[in-house]
Amino acid sequence: MQILYIKVEGGAPVNHPAFADNLIAAFGEIPSNWELFVRIEKPTPTLYQLLDSEDSVYTQVAGGWTDVWALREMSAEEKAAKQQEVKNAWAMRDQAANFIAWLFDEATNAFVPPIPRPATGNYRWSGAEANWKEAPGYPDTDDPYKFDFTQWVWVAV
Repeated sequence: MQILYIKVEGGAPVNHPAFADNLIAAFGEIPSNWELFVRIEKPTPTLYQLLDSEDSVYTQVAGGWTDVWALREMSAEEKAAKQQEVKNAWAMRDQAANFIAWLFDEATNAFVPPIPRPATGNYRWSGAEANWKEAPGYPDTDDPYKFDFTQWVWVAV
């Protein structure tokens, strides 16, 4: 693991952290106005969180400096807009009527079947039966196909 330092003037960080090896190569030692820096990787927001900035803020902590990231929960309006995008895309799907029984799950921001898919076998959702149904395998050719849920067959595209 590479050790980092950041230049500090008047109690404030200057520029960006540098590797200790580079400072030693340049100055023969770590200069006294460079302080230890601990890199904190940019967090991955959860489903309903946002980073306020793509850049961290360098903040002094006990023993040195570190990255601080501004992560926040989405507002009710932002959350509703994100969910609406998924609902709109779901409604525009090819053969969307086949999936009318599926339910929107707010926790995952996705539609889920009302009945879990069987763990084994080649099953597809049958909207006509509101259940999973064994489906024929994909044709063994190089031609493109799509599944027709009304006729329950693969059709050439």
